[in-house]
Amino acid sequence: MTVKQLSLPELADACGVLGVSAVGLWREPVAEYGLDATAKLMRAAGLTVTTLCRGGFLTAVDPHARVVALDDNRRAVDEAAALGTDTLVLVSGGLPPGSRDLHGARERIADALAELGPYARERGVRLAVEPLHPMYAADRCVVSTLGQALDLAERFPADQVGVCVDTYHVWWDDRAPAEIARAGAGGRLHAYQLADWTTPLPAGVLEGRGQLGDGSVDFGAWHARVAAAGYTGPVEVELFNAELWARDGREVLAETLARFREVG
Repeated sequence: MTVKQLSLPELADACGVLGVSAVGLWREPVAEYGLDATAKLMRAAGLTVTTLCRGGFLTAVDPHARVVALDDNRRAVDEAAALGTDTLVLVSGGLPPGSRDLHGARERIADALAELGPYARERGVRLAVEPLHPMYAADRCVVSTLGQALDLAERFPADQVGVCVDTYHVWWDDRAPAEIARAGAGGRLHAYQLADWTTPLPAGVLEGRGQLGDGSVDFGAWHARVAAAGYTGPVEVELFNAELWARDGREVLAETLARFREVG
């Protein structure tokens, strides 16, 4: 998503030129290009798919809507397996229309994980619950902290459900370092993503993720915490940023790689 202006073939080519060996994919461009075609493209380019994003949106009350959501998440698991990644990132979903019941919404997420976890494990895929910044709690994700994500994940085996740590969403939380250690001790630190926090936020706030080094996040400290928790997996950069999307994608990819090396 950092360079969503590039087609998947353009992305694969640019990664090859820059020496990037792994990429996290989103379901929408995969569906547009074709699942089988994407898997073949990634293999041919020598690219490892680190994660697939996203499943989730599991908070609906309406029975039909819940069936639809569960079916979609099963498809997402199947897509992850086809792409060769072992991790599907979940954005849990916001409050249903007219509801103010945060606890009930989180319990419905747990109910869904109870169904999806075994399905995913049978296909070699782990579910990574990603907490989003509290400003998204109403409409996008009622799981706002790593503690809340782990409280959900720990109801299930670690090879079924863990967490995704995204610096953009949790950098502000003084309890997050202890929760990272908790996730590592339980074998639940399934994904690690980077974006910087810059202000002012744009209208709608979704596309406000800053380029690495432009904002408030101390990436060196976060890298140290994640490493101390035993994480040795890939580190993804995920930037929703309209200004970056308006630029040449290859230029943005090269810049992002350079910034990643600077802040690491």
